Amino acid sequence: MKNEQYQSVYYGKVNQQDWSFYIAVTDKGLCFVGSPNKSINEIKNWLNKNRPDTILIKNEEKTGQYVQQMKEYLHGQRTVFDLPIDLNGTPFQESVWRELQHIPYGEVISYTDIADKIGHPKAVRAVGAANGANPVMIVVPCHRVVSKSGKLTGFRGGLEMKKTLLTLENSKKIGG
Repeated sequence: MKNEQYQSVYYGKVNQQDWSFYIAVTDKGLCFVGSPNKSINEIKNWLNKNRPDTILIKNEEKTGQYVQQMKEYLHGQRTVFDLPIDLNGTPFQESVWRELQHIPYGEVISYTDIADKIGHPKAVRAVGAANGANPVMIVVPCHRVVSKSGKLTGFRGGLEMKKTLLTLENSKKIGG
């Protein structure tokens, strides 16, 4: 095995009150945010499926700024992330993920609205699937997407985390 053939992916851990989750970073940016209280195997499995030519390395120096911004967000001290991200999906997924980044802090939008905004109004279910495949939840705010009726629906981090994140954003919103 020659290391030149493999991309290094660095991981660190965010510990926040009742949650802890792993994050993964390449030299290009954040590539994965794990689900709360899952093991490192979540990242390993995701990498095996989505980026098989990688080597996973624990490196708190490489992940430090990402962990810090995540903690600031979870403490209500940050409303915007200014971190590079390294997304790698299908063109459709990437169009959905780009659109998610335009949802303002403390706001929600429906899957139908996202489908309309990306020019695929009949692709609501596909938008939901792309939303669910978002590897960098929170930073690319898929938690801000709800059903057309306003009901909270699927979230890789779990509906309790989605509700908590939306409550945090609503309570910290300027003027809110």
